[in-house]
Amino acid sequence: MAVYAIGDIQGCYDSLRRLLEAIKFDCANDRLWFTGDLVNRGTQSAATLRLVRELEPWSVTVLGNHDLHMLAVAAGVRKYRRNDTFADVLTAEDGSQLLDWLRERPLFHLDTTLGYCLVHAGVLPSWSVEESQRLADEVGEVLRGAGWVRLMETMYGNEPCLWTRALKRWARYRVVINVMTRMRFVDESGRLDFSHKGPPGTQPPGWSPWFEHRQGLQQRIVFGHWSALGARVVPNGICLDSGCVWGGELTAVRLDADQLEFHRVDCKHPRLE
Repeated sequence: MAVYAIGDIQGCYDSLRRLLEAIKFDCANDRLWFTGDLVNRGTQSAATLRLVRELEPWSVTVLGNHDLHMLAVAAGVRKYRRNDTFADVLTAEDGSQLLDWLRERPLFHLDTTLGYCLVHAGVLPSWSVEESQRLADEVGEVLRGAGWVRLMETMYGNEPCLWTRALKRWARYRVVINVMTRMRFVDESGRLDFSHKGPPGTQPPGWSPWFEHRQGLQQRIVFGHWSALGARVVPNGICLDSGCVWGGELTAVRLDADQLEFHRVDCKHPRLE
């Protein structure tokens, strides 16, 4: 059985179909991991959601920041922005089913047998993979339950920017969501910075990519989110966001092979403005 992880799709349905053809995906033998951000910026968010939903028996999908933003808009707690492109989901006849399915996706996935974790942006250097799973499960329980709209109302904001185990309820959930769906740079104390989105080396002194602070892990972390970083192997992890929606590539990596196998398709297509 082959296990392929696929980077941020962001509504680029045609590119996803071509990538599945390129890796010769066979549901009888293969499994897929999706790094989140299935929707927004690309032209076919609804079609992408439908396809990934159909693949669910053979796949795992974690939530990204664009997925959560769409849920917040659908809940009526955030306005649809000028550059949002998921109206096709909100107005679709099956839109409510697609949104409910998305709301049931986790923030984090751990496979101890394979030796990999899946998350959209990353996990704090101070968190073990087991703690990361527990924290993601806490948020996921709320997101799937009756309090999910309240979670959407409270998840926005950059504070607290430093994790402590003393944080309670909504502030605690906000930090977990920010870490797992938005994080790029941290300082030595684990403080989060959301103002810099460029590649490593463009950040101010005192800040480093989160993955450079993690040491001695038994599980590598597979993530997306950071298109300026691109698809590459990093310390303790693999980044798979190769900027498909910006005209780059959509990337898959085979995780179960003796050596990592990367597969890419070009994404030369227009975006919705």
